Amino acid sequence: MLVRILLFLITALPAAAVAAELAFRDGERLTYRVSWAIVPGAGEITVNAARSAGDGGAPRLVVTTTTTTRRLARMLLPFDAEETCVFDLTNGHLLSLRETSVQREKRTETAVTFDHERREATYSGPKSGGQPQLLRMPDGEPTDLIMGLLQTRTWNLAPGGRREALVLFANDFYELTVHHAGTEEVRTPLGTFRAAILEPRMERTPPKGMFKRGSTVRVWIAEDPRRLPVKFEVEFKIGKGTAVLEAYTPPAVTTGHAPDSRP
Repeated sequence: MLVRILLFLITALPAAAVAAELAFRDGERLTYRVSWAIVPGAGEITVNAARSAGDGGAPRLVVTTTTTTRRLARMLLPFDAEETCVFDLTNGHLLSLRETSVQREKRTETAVTFDHERREATYSGPKSGGQPQLLRMPDGEPTDLIMGLLQTRTWNLAPGGRREALVLFANDFYELTVHHAGTEEVRTPLGTFRAAILEPRMERTPPKGMFKRGSTVRVWIAEDPRRLPVKFEVEFKIGKGTAVLEAYTPPAVTTGHAPDSRP
């Protein structure tokens, strides 16, 4: 359950008149080890960014997230998913996202395209019976939750600070407020990091979905020049799922829209 939810959960930043700052650069890659409750190594999440050219040669950044269960968890719940988010490098807008998942031989496909001028999104997937569904976009820059948590590495929130975010869950937008909830040390296979704890909450609108059910989401951002998202977790009444960074490849170039990734 955790691996599937983590895939859907999370890049979000407020609307801006200038080019938005993306969380990744060409060639950057992060790999997370996922644990669920008392099951260590339940899955793996890999996020990879690559520059490409869109129609007419416009610069794009394609961020691909793959998720899979492993070991005992795979025996109990075989699950594989791949999501692709395409960003416009000239303004930081998310142009489209596409997700394919296979669970116990059941295949699911979801696709969303975004029209930022009209403030509309077109969704096609299980929630619409496979037919296109037009969604109204609230104010803000939309994204899904995994990317939203990782996007917070660009924010540099001060202790006690907060920032608004817009996240898409399936065919429903969630208007979130992300709080700087403290700092602590996080141990990972890459070393120990002092990290800021950021927590998205539903405060501007009535809670719904997982937030209405009392679930919490957190991400830990290392307080160093690379600002790596070293850990994130989702907590439910039935248990807690955690993803810890276990491998990192810096970007091919150190200039662009993401934080400096040099050691």
